[in-house]
Amino acid sequence: MAVDTSQFRNGLKLEIDGDPFVITYFQHVKPGKGGAFVRTKIRNLRTGRVLDKTFRSGEKLDEADVEEKRMQFLYQDGEQMIFMDQETFDQIPFSAEQIGDAMKYLKENLEVDVMFWKGRPINIELPSFIEAVVSQCDPGVKGDTASGATKPATLETGAVVQVPLFIKEGEMIRVDTRSGVYVERVS
Repeated sequence: MAVDTSQFRNGLKLEIDGDPFVITYFQHVKPGKGGAFVRTKIRNLRTGRVLDKTFRSGEKLDEADVEEKRMQFLYQDGEQMIFMDQETFDQIPFSAEQIGDAMKYLKENLEVDVMFWKGRPINIELPSFIEAVVSQCDPGVKGDTASGATKPATLETGAVVQVPLFIKEGEMIRVDTRSGVYVERVS
């Protein structure tokens, strides 16, 4: 389906030069001289690269044939990550390079959104927050309590996160997957 630039909105998925993109920012500009245009920031859904692109006002583009499904991460098989559709029980492999940085937050049974483009899986989107057990961290040193003091902690998923000094091994914490920042201790 063709989309006019007047229908642009954040989150709109477009197909440009044979690749799927999502609009992350747009601004309609009406200069004093010349025709109006739309300035955008678009992110390639396959590679994650962000581009600045300008479109003439009224230009038509095709919407991308993108579908999202809720799936569950099952296990890692060598270089492949296996995800399962919870309705049909179909299993889909992803390579480590397709998943990228999200790999350090994957743990068994974690539900993620898998994006399909033209029927092929191209990307996963983690939940905003995950809860994970601290598998390794040094004890906080007494007297080392300047405001906001932190120490590195390794999670069960393998991610290393800066946590407050009072966090101990074996504790469950909540982490923001978008920034990799410690949020809170979970009881």
